[in-house]
Amino acid sequence: MPDELTINTVDDERFTTYNLSLDRKDVGRIIGKQGRVAQAIRTLIYGIRLDNGKRIRLNIVDK
Repeated sequence: MPDELTINTVDDERFTTYNLSLDRKDVGRIIGKQGRVAQAIRTLIYGIRLDNGKRIRLNIVDK
């Protein structure tokens, strides 16, 4: 489990963006081998439409 995880939300006209901020050593755990875990998370998230018609995006950022 990551030691420190922060999620910030940014809204614009078309998207609600979730920025996952992690310690550099934990980013690999979230991304997974060859990006498979991150891609699986994004596949689930990108299929969601919010009631206001916006789509969701996910960014993984190291601190």
